[in-house]
Amino acid sequence: MLDDILSEKLSNIKKSGLLRKLRLISSSPAANVIIDGKKFINFSSNNYLDLAGNEEINKAASEAARKYGLGGTSSRLVGGNLSIHEELETELAAFKNKQASLVFPSGYQANAGVISALASMENSCVIMDKLNHASIWDGAKLSGARVFVYDHCDMNSFEIVLKRARGYAVKLAITESVFSMDGDAAPLREFAELCQKYDAVSMVDEAHSAGVFGKEGRGLAEMYGVQDKIDIVIGTLSKAFAVQGGFVCSSRKLVDFLVNKSRAFIYTTAVSPAICAAALKSLELVKKAGSQREHLLKTAENLNKHLKRQGFDTSNSCTQIIPVITGSIKNTEKLSAALLRHGAFAPAIKPPTVPEGFARIRISLTAGHTKSDIEKLLEAIKKQSFS
Repeated sequence: MLDDILSEKLSNIKKSGLLRKLRLISSSPAANVIIDGKKFINFSSNNYLDLAGNEEINKAASEAARKYGLGGTSSRLVGGNLSIHEELETELAAFKNKQASLVFPSGYQANAGVISALASMENSCVIMDKLNHASIWDGAKLSGARVFVYDHCDMNSFEIVLKRARGYAVKLAITESVFSMDGDAAPLREFAELCQKYDAVSMVDEAHSAGVFGKEGRGLAEMYGVQDKIDIVIGTLSKAFAVQGGFVCSSRKLVDFLVNKSRAFIYTTAVSPAICAAALKSLELVKKAGSQREHLLKTAENLNKHLKRQGFDTSNSCTQIIPVITGSIKNTEKLSAALLRHGAFAPAIKPPTVPEGFARIRISLTAGHTKSDIEKLLEAIKKQSFS
């Protein structure tokens, strides 16, 4: 009975052109990958600093596994709280210039766990950018709080919503710093100033900017000089850090509150100690990766200019994430298949990940991409038309 229902659902998804399938990669997710025995230039990875497979990180993980074992074995509130968890949290808090930090098994859990705990308090609301990540939306839904939405990166719209929400005791205002599907950047200075003006708690997800922006890779908030004006910072260890997990950095009291009230933290097994050791080594490398950041952002700037000159819509991207918006699902799949034939791996991004009519190829660059890689991509992409 259930299989019949699921078959019908899957058939309808397929007819709409939205059926998703997993593609098997048999190598490290570096600038080049092996798919079905063939080598491709990888334009789909969030491995921004090209640290995936780094030997120093691998060694740190291996040594920790020998000392602690691989698994977290239990919730940290039961018996899974190891010294290496707290060491990582101390370093992350210092990295983000906050009093304390708390590590979660994934960035999704960090967002969902923080928002659902905070916004479930009496007389709370959540104020969100329209294009915030699904994990942020899901955290808001889990909280049961009233949700206000403002137009994407529009601070006039944001202020109007803040005025509407004045009667709430806790106003949790959330934005990403770099938006994962558009590659554009939030106006964090104005965001922080408006949060202070209207007594809102400011929360910024730096998943796609940590490691990439700022003198030591602390993120867009560092680059804009507003680290001290942001109340809550969410981060991930699975992108520029090339490891696994998510984290929140904030005040000591907020972290203590989450330890007691965040279901996503309380009712899950602790992050692997090997992952923690790998993250500590990665954090050390990220701080010193100035040349990689410079190369990455210069590569992105040049590629974006070339794509625009060729007439492609790259939206308002100003980062290492560059969308090539084709509009229709058919055109996007056509472009993705053409790139694959030319040795470039860049999967089609379709609704509901992006809005209807805004299907795209999401080009994600890393510090490992060479000039030759970019030339091959441009050569392949310029031959395509969507008429």
